Amino acid sequence: MGVQISNIMERTQIELDNLVNKTIAIDAYNTLYQFLSSIRQPDGTPLMDSAGRVTSHLSGLFYRTSKFVEAGLMPIFVFDGKPPAFKNVKIDKGHGIRIQKIA
Repeated sequence: MGVQISNIMERTQIELDNLVNKTIAIDAYNTLYQFLSSIRQPDGTPLMDSAGRVTSHLSGLFYRTSKFVEAGLMPIFVFDGKPPAFKNVKIDKGHGIRIQKIA
């Protein structure tokens, strides 16, 4: 659903060292989702604390943020607000596709 930025910017691969002493913005929602879907226990269940609360996202954020800070980067996490009205059509269409896949 994102912005088609490839039409106005050229893709450039950079190394972490190129970002030393820079502030980087991180899409918080996508990052949290990535950790929730990928950090699992050996049996495939999400990482949890002793009370059964999912902690995969917290573990992932902690270790990735630590790595960035250790490398000399200043990460900031960006949380999107309510999407603009023009995205409602696309969002509704996406919900319809997901419902069809589930059914």
